[in-house]
Amino acid sequence: MELWIGITFAAAFLQNMRSTLQKYLKGRMATLGATFTRFGFGLPFAALYFAILIFGLGRPVPSVNNAFLFWAVIGAAGQIGATFLLVYLFSFRNFVVGTAYSRTEPAQAAILAFIFFGATISFAAIAAILISIAGVMLISLSRNDVGVGGLMRGLLTRTALIGIASGTLFGLSAVAYRAASLSLAASLPQPDAIMQASFTLVVVIAIQTLAMLVWMLAFDRGELVKVAKAWRPALAVGFVGATASFGWFVAMTLQQAAIVKAVAQVEMLFSFATSVLVFKEKMTGAEAIGCTLVVLGVLTLLLA
Repeated sequence: MELWIGITFAAAFLQNMRSTLQKYLKGRMATLGATFTRFGFGLPFAALYFAILIFGLGRPVPSVNNAFLFWAVIGAAGQIGATFLLVYLFSFRNFVVGTAYSRTEPAQAAILAFIFFGATISFAAIAAILISIAGVMLISLSRNDVGVGGLMRGLLTRTALIGIASGTLFGLSAVAYRAASLSLAASLPQPDAIMQASFTLVVVIAIQTLAMLVWMLAFDRGELVKVAKAWRPALAVGFVGATASFGWFVAMTLQQAAIVKAVAQVEMLFSFATSVLVFKEKMTGAEAIGCTLVVLGVLTLLLA
């Protein structure tokens, strides 16, 4: 098994864990504060991983270039915007439609990579991406009053368009992170995916932390107080979130973002397993089909 595959599976598992912890924090603070913990409390751990590579393992530090700065800023802004839109969907009654459409991120990442970099993927990989997306959307919709027909009818609704925009920005951030990380290789004695990913992560998460901190200081200082009071669980979110992001960045340095994100759809299986095994919820027929499609899509992609 290739290294990026194992890293992607681990990152997907950790991201599911981070989401679970953030749901806990949502009961103690607003969405803005819970989102900030992902970045603000993740920064120290990202810096720690970077320091270990430098001082513990003696790996050379890459040099910043204009291409890196451009794509790092684009990726950081895109991820914040995508997260904001995804959270905004919760204010709509049928937010599930938009959320399902946001899961088209891998396909959109493939399109964006082709537009910006001329990157192409095989027909089998495209088919695998579409299969996994269909499975994820089926799982997303199965426990709500929105069926496939409702999904299609709602294609041009405000909710769906916001979801698609969220998926576009998530796809853009993934493509941008890969471009930023790859741009560092020329400044190293030899390409080092782990160092390139770590350096990119530190810079990006610092940008995101600073941007959100400035916003909260200007418009919502009370939320910062709530964040400070919940520092213990917030540290757990930061650790898991930073570790997952480190994994994503390494995987996307080694492989195209669209393919990594398609394999990352296994996160939905981890989330579903949590609901069944931890919360003792029953599996529906639609969910079983959705899980099968996700597995089939990922296996097709790995064998392509």
